[in-house]
Amino acid sequence: MNRDTKKINVDQKCSALTKRGTPCRAAATDGGLCYFHANPSKAAELGRIGGRSKRYSIGENPNPLVTLDSAVAVRDTVSRLIADVYEGKLHPRIAAGLAPLMNLQLRAIEATELEQRVAKLEEGFGEALKRIDRKRALAESRSQFKGNGDAQQTS
Repeated sequence: MNRDTKKINVDQKCSALTKRGTPCRAAATDGGLCYFHANPSKAAELGRIGGRSKRYSIGENPNPLVTLDSAVAVRDTVSRLIADVYEGKLHPRIAAGLAPLMNLQLRAIEATELEQRVAKLEEGFGEALKRIDRKRALAESRSQFKGNGDAQQTS
């Protein structure tokens, strides 16, 4: 047991007032005050210790982001960021800041892929139209040739 600790009387309440001016509701020690009113420096010390344990360490070589040029790369990066936040390697605020950017990147990738697919379809459609036009022209020239041949034979 610590030297600062006195016997706590659970039935008796602390006689000190809180910062708001209301009576403290904590159990009192033998001196009539709760542990923190009897030892005001301990609250700050314990708060600092708690704050240090919640810190997120920034490693010397944080994992660099991979090139996010496909939907699969974005998905894998999101998965890695979730794991890093869970393990305490990445601060949640940083991950929260990256989330909308990754969403934007994913939408840009999808739009680019759609544009490429449409361009490919248009190119294929254009080639198909050219083939159809060539076949029509060939068919017309054959019909004209046959028509001219029939005209020569009848005369």
